[in-house]
Amino acid sequence: MPSMLHIEDALHFPILIGDIGGTNARFGLLSEAHSQPVHFPILQTGDFPTIEAAIEVTLRGAGLASPRSAILAIAGPVQGDEIPLTNAGWVIRPRDMLAALGLTDIIVVNDFEAQALAVAASTEQDREQIGRGDMLPAASRVVLGPGTGLGVAGLLHARDTWFPIPGEGGHVDVGPRSERDYQIWPHLDPIEGRISAEQILCGRGILNIYRAICTTDGVEPTLTTPADVTTAALAGRDIAAQETVALFATYLGRVAGDFALTFMARGGVFLAGGISQKILPALKLPAFRGAFEDKAPHSRLLATVPTYVVTHPAAALWGLAAYARNQHDFGLSTDGRRWR
Repeated sequence: MPSMLHIEDALHFPILIGDIGGTNARFGLLSEAHSQPVHFPILQTGDFPTIEAAIEVTLRGAGLASPRSAILAIAGPVQGDEIPLTNAGWVIRPRDMLAALGLTDIIVVNDFEAQALAVAASTEQDREQIGRGDMLPAASRVVLGPGTGLGVAGLLHARDTWFPIPGEGGHVDVGPRSERDYQIWPHLDPIEGRISAEQILCGRGILNIYRAICTTDGVEPTLTTPADVTTAALAGRDIAAQETVALFATYLGRVAGDFALTFMARGGVFLAGGISQKILPALKLPAFRGAFEDKAPHSRLLATVPTYVVTHPAAALWGLAAYARNQHDFGLSTDGRRWR
C-alpha cells in the first residue's frame, strides 16, 4: 500500500492547475479538495511574453481567491530551474513564479504525465473505443497525443498506485514500410537528417505528409494549414488531403502499436489531444487499427489490446485536479520538480 502523504508535503488550496502546450495554455483553479475546477478561457502562448503574464491576465477580475499552490504540466522535459517549452518561446522559471505570483508551492510535470493521470482517473464517458480489445483494469497503459508535437507517456500500476512514466517518445525514429511509403518518404522534411515520429504525427506533420504526397504526384499543394487538410479530407473534397489523413492514421497506428508492445499495455492505448478528436471518423476506418495490430510475431497479442480516443475536453487539467485531490493515490515523483 502507498504510504500516507505527510501533512507538510500536501499542497495548499486554492491550487492553480495549468496545461501548457506549444500553442495553447489552459488554466483552472481548484478551490478545495471536493470542488470541481473552474476552467478559464484558453490562451495562446504566443500572445504573452511569459507564463507569469498569462496567469496574471487569467486571474485578473475572476473574483476568486488567489491560488496558494500550483501544479503545471508543460510540453517538454522538466530539468533544472529553467524549463524551456519544446515548441514555444516560454521558459518556465518556478522560483520567479513563486515571487511574482505570491505562491508558496509549485510542482512542474511533463504534459503527458498529466494526460496519464487523466487516463488513470477516466471513465467510459471520457473516451471512445476504436476497434476490438478488452481493457485489463490494473494493466499498463499508454497515452499518445499528436498536437503541436507528439507526446507519449506510460502508466504503470503497482501496489494499488498509478505511476505515470514521462518521456520524449515522440522523437523515436520511424521508417517506410509500404511501396507508397517508399515513394513519399524522400519528399518528407527531416529533422537533422532523420524522420522522427513527431515529424509526421503532429500538426506540422500533417502538412509534411500532404506536401510530400503532392510532390510525389506532381500536384500543386493548395492547402496551407493542418486544419485545412483535415477539414478537406473529412469532407471528401481533396484527394491528396484524404490520402494524408489516411496515412496519418496508419502511421499513428504503427507508432501506437510499438508503444503498446514496449509497455505491454493490456490496459489500453489512449490517443489524446485535439487532432485525435477531430479525425476520429478517420481513425475508426480500418487503416489505424490494422496498422496497430500488424506487429508480427505479436499481431495476435496486439489484437487483444484496446485503443481509445480521449474525448474529455480538458483531460490534462482533469488529471492534475485528480492528483491535487488525492496525491497519495499516484506515484508521481516530485524530486527536482517541486519548488517552495
